[in-house]
Amino acid sequence: MSETEDRKPASAPNNPTPSEIDDGTRVFFDLARDHLASGTSPIADIRSAPKGGDAPSTSSKTAKPHYHGHRQRLRERFIKGGSDALADYELLELMLSMAMPRGDVKPLAKSLIAQFGSFANVLAARPEDLQSAKGLGEAGIAAIKIAEASARHLSRERAMELPVIASWEQLIDYCRVRIGHLKTEELHLLFLDRKNRLIADECHQRGTVDHTPVYPREVIKRALELHASALILVHNHPSGDATPSKGDIDMTRKIVDAAKAMEITVHDHIIISHAGYNSFKTLGLI
Repeated sequence: MSETEDRKPASAPNNPTPSEIDDGTRVFFDLARDHLASGTSPIADIRSAPKGGDAPSTSSKTAKPHYHGHRQRLRERFIKGGSDALADYELLELMLSMAMPRGDVKPLAKSLIAQFGSFANVLAARPEDLQSAKGLGEAGIAAIKIAEASARHLSRERAMELPVIASWEQLIDYCRVRIGHLKTEELHLLFLDRKNRLIADECHQRGTVDHTPVYPREVIKRALELHASALILVHNHPSGDATPSKGDIDMTRKIVDAAKAMEITVHDHIIISHAGYNSFKTLGLI
């Protein structure tokens, strides 16, 4: 071949593209670009960057929320110390967290107690009233009403374990859970067997007892249907004042007189409010 002939140039590697730059250089540029955008120094990340392989993700780790671990600590305190170990809002918070697993529910628990006045009032609130609470959804409302139903069942079972007149404190606790926090008046009849055990608890009337007539014959008819030997009248005063009114006293006397004719004993008439209770028997009215 002639020396003057054109010769093909020796083969040489193509110029590297940005994606083919060695890993260390690529890591440097990736990190430098991201840190310059954020105004921080890339040196620490460059030193800790892996040699070879893919570059680390440029997205920073998600910061843990301020309430991280709080629910676990609440659960541990509750399990070890029971309800007395928690404030009312913490007990409500723990309840809501089981139905609302994401987010911080402490502000919601505090706002509910502020809105309804107390932990017990939150449990007793009607679902339609709970729906007005900001941030409380269907799952949270269900959790609250399940807790209320559980409290009712527990107090009723305890009231039925012993003769009612021999377990007065349990009876009062049951009546408080049952109607103590209602916003409207209800008259309940507790029907008892010969051993003074609770047969049934029935709501006989809703509305103000003074303004709605209570017919003694209907009360006695129901007692005979249940084969009850005794009964206790219970109604609530939403106002908070458990003092018997003249209408309460007159209505009770009529029922007592009608019951005597059928050999049914009226043990007591209890007025319950969120602030306390009164017993007609204790007051000498029966």
